[in-house]
Amino acid sequence: MGSFSIWHWLIVLVIVMLVFGTKKLRNIGSDLGGAVKGFKEGMKDGDAAAGAAPQQKIAGDGQTIEGEAREKVDKTHS
Repeated sequence: MGSFSIWHWLIVLVIVMLVFGTKKLRNIGSDLGGAVKGFKEGMKDGDAAAGAAPQQKIAGDGQTIEGEAREKVDKTHS
């Protein structure tokens, strides 16, 4: 009952093809391939966005300031 031989896997493959049909299996394969491709593109976009992060600025006294400055909006003059 250890690992299956190649004949076991071929029989399983034939049964799966009979149950689902080749067209349905082809559609599942293309959907899975598209999902993997989209995932890889998303990872590349995430890496590119991380590389475009703002540089760290060093204050006059040698301390590192992280983050980005935002303009303070005075709501009393609106």
